[in-house]
Amino acid sequence: MDGTFSQLVMLGSSGMLLTALIVLWRKGVPAYITAYRWQAWLLAALTATVAYYGGDRQLYWVAALLMGLKGVAIPALLRTMQRRFGAQREATPYVNTEVSLLIASVLVVFAYLLGRPWMAVTHLPTRQGLPLAMSLLFVSLFIIVSRKKAITQVIGFLMLENAIALLAVVGTYGVPLLVEFGVFLDALMGFLVMQIFVYHIHETFDT
Repeated sequence: MDGTFSQLVMLGSSGMLLTALIVLWRKGVPAYITAYRWQAWLLAALTATVAYYGGDRQLYWVAALLMGLKGVAIPALLRTMQRRFGAQREATPYVNTEVSLLIASVLVVFAYLLGRPWMAVTHLPTRQGLPLAMSLLFVSLFIIVSRKKAITQVIGFLMLENAIALLAVVGTYGVPLLVEFGVFLDALMGFLVMQIFVYHIHETFDT
């Protein structure tokens, strides 16, 4: 059973990392929003998987909140922002697509090197997802600093928050419901504040 559980954690974590790489590969904001939505669904599915195998019923509530807030509500708000700003493309990011993917691969290798000592001292069945969660964190930070469009940077921040949530789930075998509520509120308030700034930035500078 632990082998199946570990494989599911690896599959879900790899899928979340892949969605971040899609943001570096594609240039259209609609594709970024779709990638974020899939990432949120994968995070919710992973949380529900940990709840099932770990016998923690509270995590089912966390998974439901993840699906409702990050998988439905925030993507809908991002779509509204995208429609208001019109069709947008990251035509000239600070770092081009080829170099971005190369840097992302280096960050993934770096994350695996950092995660090896951590994996050596823990016996949790979710430990295989630790380097992938760290990779997602580093790649999300790179998205924020390498893209010009304000809405793309917002999506990078949201993916960064997903990476922190994933790290908490696989690193602690689930997190208390109260802690996750606090993270939800922080992420939601941060997103609403950034949404206000994005509107002002777009009206003034566009990037």
